[in-house]
Amino acid sequence: MPLTSRLERRIRRDFPDPDTAAEISRRLFALPETMGYSRDFFTQERCHAAMLLLAGGSVRGFDEAQELAARDWRDLLVAADLAESDWPARLDTELGPETP
Repeated sequence: MPLTSRLERRIRRDFPDPDTAAEISRRLFALPETMGYSRDFFTQERCHAAMLLLAGGSVRGFDEAQELAARDWRDLLVAADLAESDWPARLDTELGPETP
């Protein structure tokens, strides 16, 4: 499943170097294969957004978010404040509207 346009915008904003942005995009796209569990979860925008929010524009932060997700995806959502029922509104606030 391709990344949403608002995730791509956030990646470019947080990782302005084009090579770094491309690497982050590639790693997000590859999550379902690299994680080894919960394939469906790792294709979701919510998961990708959680990783980006925790990364805070840092490749090291992204690595740490991926390590957290590898242990337990629920911890990833809690750490990114995306575990509660208001998570769609938080995504809208953090990522802006989805554009076609």
